[in-house]
Amino acid sequence: MTTIEGTGSISGAGAGILDREHTVAKAGFNRWLVPPAALCIHLCIGMAYGFSVFWLPLSRAIGLTAPKACPDMSLWQELFTTTCDWKVASLGWMFTLFFVLLGVSAAIWGGWLERAGPRKAGFVAALCWGGGLLVGGLGVYVHQLWIMWLGAGVIGGVGLGLGYISPVSTLIKWFPDRRGMATGMAIMGFGGGAMIGAPFANLLINFFKSSTDVGVWQTFIVMGVVYFIFMTIGAFAYRVTPAGWKPEGWTPPSEKKTMITEHHVHLDNAHKTPQFWLIWWVLCLNVSAGIGVIGMASPMLQEIFAGKLIGHPELTFSQLSADQKTVIAGIAAGFAGLLSLFNIGGRFFWASLSDYMGRKNTYYTFFILGIALYALAPTFAAMGSKLLFVLGFGIILSMYGGGFATVPAYLADMFGTQFVGAIHGRLLTAWSTAGIIGPVVVNYIREFQLAAGVPRDQLYNTTMYILCAMLIAGIICNYLIKPVASKWYMSEADVAKVQAANVGAGPAQTGSFGIGTGGLDGKAALFWLFVGVPLIWGVYKTLQSAWQIF
Repeated sequence: MTTIEGTGSISGAGAGILDREHTVAKAGFNRWLVPPAALCIHLCIGMAYGFSVFWLPLSRAIGLTAPKACPDMSLWQELFTTTCDWKVASLGWMFTLFFVLLGVSAAIWGGWLERAGPRKAGFVAALCWGGGLLVGGLGVYVHQLWIMWLGAGVIGGVGLGLGYISPVSTLIKWFPDRRGMATGMAIMGFGGGAMIGAPFANLLINFFKSSTDVGVWQTFIVMGVVYFIFMTIGAFAYRVTPAGWKPEGWTPPSEKKTMITEHHVHLDNAHKTPQFWLIWWVLCLNVSAGIGVIGMASPMLQEIFAGKLIGHPELTFSQLSADQKTVIAGIAAGFAGLLSLFNIGGRFFWASLSDYMGRKNTYYTFFILGIALYALAPTFAAMGSKLLFVLGFGIILSMYGGGFATVPAYLADMFGTQFVGAIHGRLLTAWSTAGIIGPVVVNYIREFQLAAGVPRDQLYNTTMYILCAMLIAGIICNYLIKPVASKWYMSEADVAKVQAANVGAGPAQTGSFGIGTGGLDGKAALFWLFVGVPLIWGVYKTLQSAWQIF
């Protein structure tokens, strides 16, 4: 039998340690322990952005000093070969697997997460992401590309989806007074994962490599174990609010805001509303523009500025020597890292700002400012101003990250908090779609321009204007978003029934129950330090490599 205690916490006979009932907070719990728990998971799965660090070593896993190429080999043959090295282009399909599986798994299992709770979902994510890396390591060891794709790509991709959405609903319920800030704190970890993971992977590769091995499969094993432990700590630190909980001393604002509902829309009905699909397109268009730039950041800086990066402004990209191209490739890697830093900061900054200016106005800012910066990018390039060019794209990438962090709060404003995690999971299919649209637009237009004989420093001008058009479409979609029609609202009885099913039957109570207080006390400070130290190290490594640009 399950009962609600006077504090609003729950005790239940037979509740397993992973079950939702076992994670309901008790009196004395500090809500500021939940964001670092989410960061434990997001900082690990965010390494998906940094996986390109493995491509060059893996492309010479057999040849060791140089790739052992088989030019006539098809992709199907490449999946099973044990005698030829893999092409970088084939390895790059891992990104597609990551982000398609992330969106699909989040959509499929979002409803289950709402019922099972964040701890169980977070632990399953740890098993999938950590275990996927172990299977991927086996694939590298036996040199079977299909095993690496299955492990790190498919199994790991499921872990990405579950890990990404595991804290969303929980954080929004813990911070009804600061929805945007709460989700921004957690989701910024996904953007920061590559800043920690990529240099960490480099350290491991250099430690394990030898005259007979490139050191990648060992790196996969170590990272899989480390990530599993780190994510499990985060999953077990999750707590959920008891029904009726609200922060001590906080009351919902008396002034009603038309764009923030006090009602809830059921998961089964959310996708039937125009608001869901308009927000879907808002996210898709914002992400498509940004993700295309992320994928081409390094070659874009090299081709546009070429000799200017090394003090030879008279040299175009094609006039550079092989050694000079190697130098500017290292500088461009710093540019990519700097964009990651803006990506992270934007997730927290814009999501927090959205609590004050509103989600709709925040997305208007993304689109209008983005159009201006994309349109000005060719001018910055023609001026030869590295500072303006880097700063412009830094702001663009901050809004790319901010779009991810703001959208859960936007959904909570539209559909209420009861099913926001599952609704967010379904909306992430927009990310999967953008992961195809963005790179295709940027890459194929670049190839077309190159074939047409356009100078390399002007290859991206047309692309920038096309991205502006995509953002204009985003403005229109954002403008059309209105409050959800009342016919989609759940009745109070239906809401109570769902809450009772999630946390156990009991009398209706409202209050803080002595939960959520404490602020940044000693325990919370230590937990924040635990996740903060790796993040600070990642920022340091990024800035260390980025300073060369200027």
